[in-house]
Amino acid sequence: MAFTLTRIFDRAQTDQGSFEEFEKLMRQTQKQAFSLAYRLTGNVSEAEDLVQDAYIRAFRFFYRYDRSMPFSSWLFRIVTNAHIDAVRRKCKLRTSSLDQGGDDGSKTIEVMDSSALPDALIAERDVNEDLQKGLDSMNQEFKMAVILADVEGMAYEEIAEVMNTSIGTVRSRIHRGRKHLKAHLLSTAPALYERYCDELL
Repeated sequence: MAFTLTRIFDRAQTDQGSFEEFEKLMRQTQKQAFSLAYRLTGNVSEAEDLVQDAYIRAFRFFYRYDRSMPFSSWLFRIVTNAHIDAVRRKCKLRTSSLDQGGDDGSKTIEVMDSSALPDALIAERDVNEDLQKGLDSMNQEFKMAVILADVEGMAYEEIAEVMNTSIGTVRSRIHRGRKHLKAHLLSTAPALYERYCDELL
């Protein structure tokens, strides 16, 4: 099954070149986006919803994308903001139907079904349940900073760009997030605590 982005918004650039450029960038970053979404939500179904919503937002505002920065960093900011919105609403993200074309008959962009990708299985296998519970138990800003640094391997400068904050704030969030995670693992999974702490020190 394939998902499709359903609307070409009025303010988005809709010429063929922009459409093809976005589609190419989307396909290049989909696995990364799903991986990040899964870490943030801890749930495959919610991660799929989050990725879909993020790409819809990204396409809508593609005209704002600054080509001097990596598309993945811009997209990660959208994913994290979409997740924050979902958490604040305390309900699952609600997206437009992805099974039909736009109301104006405009073309659609196909998005591969993340559940069919090996990455869905990799995400579930690589993130130990206790570790994921630890991530889910912390402040959302700390959680995002730790995921971007320790899971995605992003530099502090990139994380600051994604989270729209200073490098000093990023350092503080990562430090506090790691501290929280270590405390959680120490009390719930001592063996995993030993391994995880060794990797961070």
